Amino acid sequence: MWRTYSEQIQSLSGRLGFKRDFLEFLGYTVEVNSGEVYDKTKNMYVANPETLYVLLAHYSKAEPTQKAGKLIKFRNLPGGYAYEEAFLKRAVHPITRRFGSAPENLVRAAEVLGGLKCQFGNVSIEVPALPMIPLTYILWTGDDELQPLASILFDSTASHYLPTEDLAVLAELTTSRLMLVSDHKK
Repeated sequence: MWRTYSEQIQSLSGRLGFKRDFLEFLGYTVEVNSGEVYDKTKNMYVANPETLYVLLAHYSKAEPTQKAGKLIKFRNLPGGYAYEEAFLKRAVHPITRRFGSAPENLVRAAEVLGGLKCQFGNVSIEVPALPMIPLTYILWTGDDELQPLASILFDSTASHYLPTEDLAVLAELTTSRLMLVSDHKK
């Protein structure tokens, strides 16, 4: 799989927010010459990095654009309404279940992945899923009458960098990384 995508991934060295030689995102480090992927959160090499290769190869096709600062829901991405239920099930609902009663753990997990605390909802974070694609997670913790609720928002420029289907995969990956880091923090 590396041979298929190596040229595109190698083109990211020093581009689109990445440093030279190593591509770092979500606790992964991709060595651009060999394609080896190291997972810093697990302290081990990734045996099957195909999904990461595909995301990076697609990301490599973009030209940089200024972040708009306008946050949008997944359904507002091109064709996002068609995948919204799957997106909610795979990327958003796990956040509600895991962090709805322990929002401080979401902030700590985000910080491990290079994220920052924001000022939306009861708790919110911005995680650089890829250097030019931040994801904003907003969590409302609920109370005696309301269940916790989460949302994931994209900068309106996200679809400039990846197609909507890839953005769904990236959000699902980011959610799984937040949950993994949270597990290790316990």
